Amino acid sequence: MNKPPFQLQRIDHVVLRVRDLAAMQAFYCGVLGCTVERRQDGIGLLQLRAGDSLIDLVPVDGKLGRMGGAAPGAEGRNLDHLCLSVAPFELDAILAHLQAHGVRIGEFGSRYGAEGEGPSQYLSDPEGNVIELKGPPAKVAPIERAGRIDPA
Repeated sequence: MNKPPFQLQRIDHVVLRVRDLAAMQAFYCGVLGCTVERRQDGIGLLQLRAGDSLIDLVPVDGKLGRMGGAAPGAEGRNLDHLCLSVAPFELDAILAHLQAHGVRIGEFGSRYGAEGEGPSQYLSDPEGNVIELKGPPAKVAPIERAGRIDPA
C-alpha cells in the first residue's frame, strides 16, 4: 500500500448544519470562547475561530445548508461528537461556567485523545450536538526500578 504524499497535521475545521444560527453563535462564542473569523451571508456560512481550528456554522435554510437535506433533529444528528482540546482543565471551574450558562452537562471521565489519556467532559450545544472538552494527558509519575528511574 502506498503512503500518501502528505502527513495529516490536525483537524482544520468542522462544519455543523444548524437550525438556529444566533443561538449556536451565542453558545460557541459566549460559552466556549470562539470568535467570529468570517461571515459569508450570501452562501449561509459563519466561520468561528476555535484555537488553531475553525467551526463552521451553516444554517439549514441557507444556500449551503439546503444542499445537505433535512435539518438534524432527534432522529438524526450531524455528527457523533466534536472534541475540543482545552487548557487548563480545571473541572470545578469548567462545570461552574457551563452551569452558569444553562448548558446541558454530560458525563465526565478519563478518555483517550490525540495527546493521550486525560480528563474529558461531555456537554451539549443548543441543538443537541455533543461536545467533548478534552484536557491534557494525565501526567504519570516515573517508576523506580532497581535504583534507576524509568518513564512509566
